[in-house]
Amino acid sequence: MRIRLDLAYDGANFHGWATQPGLRTVQGVLEAVLSTVLREPIALTVAGRTDAGVHAAGQVAHFDVDDAGWAALPGRSAREPGESLVRKVNAMTARDARGPQGYTDVVVKSAREVPSDFDARFSALWRRYSYRIADGANNWDPRRTDVLWVERELDVTAMNRAARPLLGEHDFLSYCRPREGASTVRTLRKLEFIDDAGLIVGIAEADAFCHSQVRTLMGTLIEVGRGVRGDDWPARRLAEACRNGEVVVAPPHALTLDAVGYPKAEDYAAQAQAARRFRG
Repeated sequence: MRIRLDLAYDGANFHGWATQPGLRTVQGVLEAVLSTVLREPIALTVAGRTDAGVHAAGQVAHFDVDDAGWAALPGRSAREPGESLVRKVNAMTARDARGPQGYTDVVVKSAREVPSDFDARFSALWRRYSYRIADGANNWDPRRTDVLWVERELDVTAMNRAARPLLGEHDFLSYCRPREGASTVRTLRKLEFIDDAGLIVGIAEADAFCHSQVRTLMGTLIEVGRGVRGDDWPARRLAEACRNGEVVVAPPHALTLDAVGYPKAEDYAAQAQAARRFRG
C-alpha cells in the first residue's frame, strides 16, 4: 500500500532533508519514527530535497507499507489509519524536537492512501518556493527567524525586470551546483518579487529545481536590488552557463518550500514517466 504524507518543518536544526550518518535530518527523524509506529522499515521518497536550514510548509513524501500493518493502526479506536498515524508520529517527533519548548520542528499534516503509481518526486508538476527579505531596519523583527535582513532598501522593480528573461526552459548551469550525470536544464514557470506586509517575498516556481538553484536565483537578484549589479546581469549569467566566482548564493534560513503541484490521479504514471526523461 502506498501512503502520501503532507508535512511541514522548521529547517533551522536539521542538516537538510536527506539522511546523513551521524547528523539530524528530516528524513532520518521521520523514517525512524514511522518505522517504530508501523513496525517495519520505512523508506521515504520526497518531492524536493531541501538544504540544511531550509524550511517547508507544503512538503510531500510517500512510502510503501504492508496492508495489514496499515489496517491495524487505529487499534480499537474509530479513527481512520491516516488519522492514527498523524497523531502517533507527531507525538513522537515532539519528543525529539530541537525547537522552543512546547513546539515540534517537524509536523505531519496528513497521511492518506494513494494509487501505487503516485510518486512524490516524479509525479509532481511543479514546486514553489518563497524567499523572505526585510530591507531596512524598520522592517527587521527579531521574532522572525525565517527572514533575511538587508541594510538598504531594495529596488524591487529592477529585480522583477531582471527576473523576466530567466523564465522558461533554459540550462541553469550558472545557477546550479551540478551533479555528475545530472542535467541542469529546468523550466522556470514563475520568478517574481512582491510586497507582503512590509516584507519582500521572492517567489520561484519550476517543474523542478537543481541543487542550490533557488538560493542562487535569489542571491543574484538581490545583488540587482541592492544596485551592485545591473538588471541585465542575471540574463548574462544565464547565457554564460558557467558556475564561476560570480555565483551569489543567498542564505538558507529565509527559504521555504511552500507547495508542490500534482496532476489528476489518472495522470500520475504518465507524469512520472515524462519527468524521468533526461533534459539535456
